[in-house]
Amino acid sequence: MLRYPPLSAENYIRNRAAFAEALSPGAMALFSSNDVYPTSADGTLPFRQDSNMLHLTGVDQEETVLLLFPDAHNPADREILFVTETNEEIAIWEGAKLTKAEATAQTGVKQVQWLSLLERTIQRLVTECSCCYLHQNEHTRAKIVVETREARFNQWFCETYPHVRIERAAPILHRTRSVKSAEEIERMRHACGITRDGFNRVMNFLKPGVTEYEVEAEYLHEFVRKGSRGFAYTPIVASGATACVLHYIENSAVCQDGDVLLMDVGAEYGNYASDMTRCLPVSGRFTDRQRKVYDAVLSVMRDATKLLRPGVSLHDYHKQVGELMTEQLLGLGLIDKHDVAKQNPAWPAYKKYFMHGTSHFIGLDVHDVGLWHEPIRAGHVFTVEPGIYIREENLGIRLENDIVITEDGFHDLMAHIPLEADAIEEAMNA
Repeated sequence: MLRYPPLSAENYIRNRAAFAEALSPGAMALFSSNDVYPTSADGTLPFRQDSNMLHLTGVDQEETVLLLFPDAHNPADREILFVTETNEEIAIWEGAKLTKAEATAQTGVKQVQWLSLLERTIQRLVTECSCCYLHQNEHTRAKIVVETREARFNQWFCETYPHVRIERAAPILHRTRSVKSAEEIERMRHACGITRDGFNRVMNFLKPGVTEYEVEAEYLHEFVRKGSRGFAYTPIVASGATACVLHYIENSAVCQDGDVLLMDVGAEYGNYASDMTRCLPVSGRFTDRQRKVYDAVLSVMRDATKLLRPGVSLHDYHKQVGELMTEQLLGLGLIDKHDVAKQNPAWPAYKKYFMHGTSHFIGLDVHDVGLWHEPIRAGHVFTVEPGIYIREENLGIRLENDIVITEDGFHDLMAHIPLEADAIEEAMNA
């Protein structure tokens, strides 16, 4: 029994069709699954499938290759999925892999072959193609320090077929993957619901003296018992001064009376991410100063969300959010008009207290792919996550929801998760 129901084969058929439509005439495209990454001795990390393979096929299995050749002479060669053939040893130690029939039912790819036929098939088809689209990780935040299976596969292809012209698959996928289907959005909605359950659990658990990792454990327990495989990314559970460290992940400090606990967490469900940030007063009540900063961040969050509309430039959006934050920081007395008047346009005055971006794409990856230079489209899903970090006060406040862009506005996937300071205090003291 699967932990979660698969998306429909029709979803993957649509995804492949959208990708194929953008290929040049006579082009072939190849995609490889991720490695199972080793640790030490005979240990391995849990397998995480390549997101493009998930987007195009839904196959969550290692040693998988997808070949797309929309203009192939033989219709049987236009989509081919290569999977590992189960033998008795694999069946005993790991469990049986997908059969050909199961792979077809899940993906909608009619032609499924064993991986052992991959090289022979490519050799046969490469003479027909005008070029080959290969994928490599072109995410703006990517820091690749290991040789991936994808990189090895691409190197093998280029060395074996040096005469074949290579094209980039990433720009096409960054456009097609960024627009989510109704099924994908529903899956993300479910992940957000699990995240809500974890947050509700933590609001009833938090008190002075508990450790950040105990809070992390409460989330993990609730996530897993609700069908998630766990966190969609490494969680940030940061109390007091640690909340001012943007990528704090040690989660080892003790939550002290009078501190605010910042939690940037999200459940994964069916390979799709959620991404939420909430702040809780460890004592159950915000101080007046904490409340003012909290309300300032919430005001920016709500106004920023209203700016997200189809056709809007992300560059203009972030500039407008900066203006909203400047207004709130002036009201809090953290900057003054002289700071604004003499600010460096490349690093405005508000950046002293709000130094990161406000929104990013989210989907199969928590920092999902998308084209930042193109206008916002219906079906895009963004986070909205402003924050104010006052190191001299040991106070960091960030609030974050996941937002689906619609034709006439937006839909908040986390509207059911407590956000107002009053609602949080009421829940913690019920």
